[in-house]
Amino acid sequence: MRIRIDDPADPRLDDVRDLNRSDAAERRLVIAEGPLVVGRLLESRFPVRCLVGFPGRIDSFLAENDVPADLPVYEVSREVLAEVAGFDMHRGLLAAADRAPEPELGEVLAEARTVVVLEGVGDHENIGSMFRNAAGMGIDAVLFGNGCGDPLYRRVVRVSMGHVLRMPFAHLAGTYTTWQRSLQQLTDAGFHLVSLTPDPGAAHLADALVDEQGQPWGKVALLVGAEGPGLTEHAMRVTDIRARIPMAPGTDSLNLATSAAIAFYERDRSLLQPRSE
Repeated sequence: MRIRIDDPADPRLDDVRDLNRSDAAERRLVIAEGPLVVGRLLESRFPVRCLVGFPGRIDSFLAENDVPADLPVYEVSREVLAEVAGFDMHRGLLAAADRAPEPELGEVLAEARTVVVLEGVGDHENIGSMFRNAAGMGIDAVLFGNGCGDPLYRRVVRVSMGHVLRMPFAHLAGTYTTWQRSLQQLTDAGFHLVSLTPDPGAAHLADALVDEQGQPWGKVALLVGAEGPGLTEHAMRVTDIRARIPMAPGTDSLNLATSAAIAFYERDRSLLQPRSE
């Protein structure tokens, strides 16, 4: 199925055309860039439609990866790919896939011990970084409350290093003022809900992740809000406890993805080293 294409107008390249368009969700496609992420796309639940790249990049990728024999592989020059994509694709390899249905929330929670819940997080780089951090620190799933960006947007896939294609995620139903009711499903499933906030009156993060006997909660959901406004009062009011990351004098907050990574690490540490006091 390897085919050479020299005409940028060839309709077989439409899946990777004008990649900076803002209507990615409407196109119902997932775009992976670079050998590592393309490899993870091939291993994912998303049905791959085509592989596109420079001859040398395709050679090395096919030599190192198991690619279905019936998958179209389009070989193009750097100049052709740049004209099709709308910018210089220096990675030289990309793939397009159809979107697959999300798993049901109950299905995700049944297999999870630690999840992160996002509210109002619209920045794609923060979402991508969140998935990459979550994958590296033992988080089982990412849940989306109201007002979040598209988790399968091209930049999210790239920044997450393809982990968004591997980690379970689901959306919680509801509007800006009602989605918080969906958190009851987490409570019913036995999760201890922790809001992350810079409020100096909130509990120390380490203390929020253990019970009164100093033992880690069996299941934890960490809630984080958008950089700047943070979590809404509506959301924090539903949680069991509000927690803060201690900061040096003169500072009050960290980048959103960094803050979440610290919370992920602290949760992982609490499970590995439960306190006896």
